[in-house]
Amino acid sequence: MFGKFVLLAVLLVGVNSRYVIIEDPVYYIEDHELPEQWTSSRVRRDAHGAVTLNTDGTSGAVVKVPIAGSDKNIVSAIGSVDLTDRLKVGAATAGLAIDNVNGHGASITDTHIPGFGDKLTAAGKINLIHNDNHDLTANAFATRNMPSIPLVPDFNTVGGGIDYMFKDKIGASASVAHTDLINRNDYSLGGKLNLFKTPDTSVDFNAGWKKFDTPVINSNWEPNFGFSLSKYF
Repeated sequence: MFGKFVLLAVLLVGVNSRYVIIEDPVYYIEDHELPEQWTSSRVRRDAHGAVTLNTDGTSGAVVKVPIAGSDKNIVSAIGSVDLTDRLKVGAATAGLAIDNVNGHGASITDTHIPGFGDKLTAAGKINLIHNDNHDLTANAFATRNMPSIPLVPDFNTVGGGIDYMFKDKIGASASVAHTDLINRNDYSLGGKLNLFKTPDTSVDFNAGWKKFDTPVINSNWEPNFGFSLSKYF
């Protein structure tokens, strides 16, 4: 019984580790926000990066560099580092993303989490609405979690969500994820307000709320707030 409790505790910590997110401009809220948002809302052929600071003391940096493409599709190398509130590496991610001129995209990434193991994630998104006022995108992902912890098996997490932007100024998102091994569901809501924007620089305020439930443990909605700076080169 004690062994099962320890296993559950370890998995709860591992599954709760942050996925990294980058959009145009960046939108970064922790937990099960969707990694397919590595793909930009519209194709840009510039290298760009972003830095985010959160009110809980965590921070992160991401970079995306185009390496090949055509008039319709761009393939980019992507990477990121998440820092804990003690400025230690919480996660490191690397992978590839493809962006389509119509706002569709896909990515494959590997995330290494010290003390836990690796997560291999395939993700994609489809742009449903895009005009001068509204942008609506649906997305989904599947992750193979590969713990380096003895006696803990590999397991899967799948999820999906929607992202909405109004006049490229105010945004909202909602997502849900399910982890099969411990029957855990994660829920997240997010909001974004663009504070400053030029053709190559964007500053945003981000707000998020998250919760999870399992057959034995449930959480309340937990808030998190932060600011992000993204830059195109």
